[in-house]
Amino acid sequence: MEKLTVIKVGGKIVEEEATLSRLLDDFAAIQGYKALVHGGGRSATKLAARLGIESRMVNGRRITDADMLQIVTMVYGGLVNKNIVAGLQARGVNALGLTGADMNVMRSAKRPVKDGVDYGFVGDVKQVDGSLLGDLIGRGVVPVMAPLTHDGEGHILNTNADTIAGETAKGLASRFNVTLVYCFEKKGVLRDENDEDSVIPVIKPADFRQYVADGTIQGGMIPKLENAFEALNAGVAEVVITSAAAIGSGGTRILRE
Repeated sequence: MEKLTVIKVGGKIVEEEATLSRLLDDFAAIQGYKALVHGGGRSATKLAARLGIESRMVNGRRITDADMLQIVTMVYGGLVNKNIVAGLQARGVNALGLTGADMNVMRSAKRPVKDGVDYGFVGDVKQVDGSLLGDLIGRGVVPVMAPLTHDGEGHILNTNADTIAGETAKGLASRFNVTLVYCFEKKGVLRDENDEDSVIPVIKPADFRQYVADGTIQGGMIPKLENAFEALNAGVAEVVITSAAAIGSGGTRILRE
C-alpha cells in the first residue's frame, strides 16, 4: 500500500504567521500522499470577543451555543482553513479545504448532556466514509480538514480536532499505509516533563501500561496515547507525537506490539 501521512496541528501553530509559514514549508516537503487537520480555537475566541459573544470552556472544551457555532463555522471552515489552503497552493501543494460535512466524510451525533454539562452543538463522530476522500488523495489532492462535522440533518457540529485526525486516519487505513502525526508544543512524550530532551523514542502497549503505573505518563497525555493505540488497533500503521518544528524527524513513535 502507498504511504499516507496525516498531520494534526493545533490552532496556535496555524494562527500565527511565523509558525504557520514554517509549518507549511515543512508540510510541503513531506513526500508522498498527505493530509492536514487543523484547529483554530484562539481565532474563534478572538472573533467572538470582537462580536461581544462570550467564550465558555469546561475542562478545556468549548461550550458551543448557537452564536458560537456560527463563529467556529466561519473561523474553522473559512478563515483558518482557506488561509492554510492558499499558503499550500503558494508552495505547489494542490490543497482542498474540507469539513466533515463535505462528501459526507464524517457524520456525528450531538453530544448528550453529561454530569450536568451541556456542550451545545458539539459532535461525537459516529460514521466515517473515507472512500471519496481516498479517491481525491489518490489523484494528488491534499485534504485540509477543519474540525467540523455534520449530523446528517442539516446541522454543523463543532468537533475536537484530535478526533477528526484520528477518524480521518482510521477511515483511510484500509487503502493506505497511514502514519498519523500529532503535533503539540513538546518534542514528544517526555520521561521528565521539566526536561525537553527526555523524549521517549518508542512506546508500545506494555511500555504505556508501565509508564502510567509508575507515573512517568500522566494527565492529558494518557487520553492522547489511548487515542493513538485505538487508531493502531483500527489499522493505522504508526502514530507519532512530536512538535510542529520536528515534523518528519524525532518525536515519539507509538507502535503495536
